[in-house]
Amino acid sequence: MTTTRETKELTTVDARRELTKLPEKLGANPATVAVTRRGKPVLAIMTWEDYEAILETLEILSDDEAVGQLQRSIKEVKEGKTIPWKEAKVRLGT
Repeated sequence: MTTTRETKELTTVDARRELTKLPEKLGANPATVAVTRRGKPVLAIMTWEDYEAILETLEILSDDEAVGQLQRSIKEVKEGKTIPWKEAKVRLGT
């Protein structure tokens, strides 16, 4: 499932004025804030949780073995090669 987050824009002047309020605002309504200068994005502000998720994704994508396994798993799901949760738990001994 893909989650699309809203992207808001603030000028550098507005970002400076709003900076202390952004943690609460983004905590209540997660989004990415593009800080712009002369109409062009120069910074991105996001929650720490989103930042850590990006780092984790980059780490996974840099692991060729993990990416290969993910691709094989996606293919198996598309082909209907799945097993019921109860059976998976039995196979795993849990």
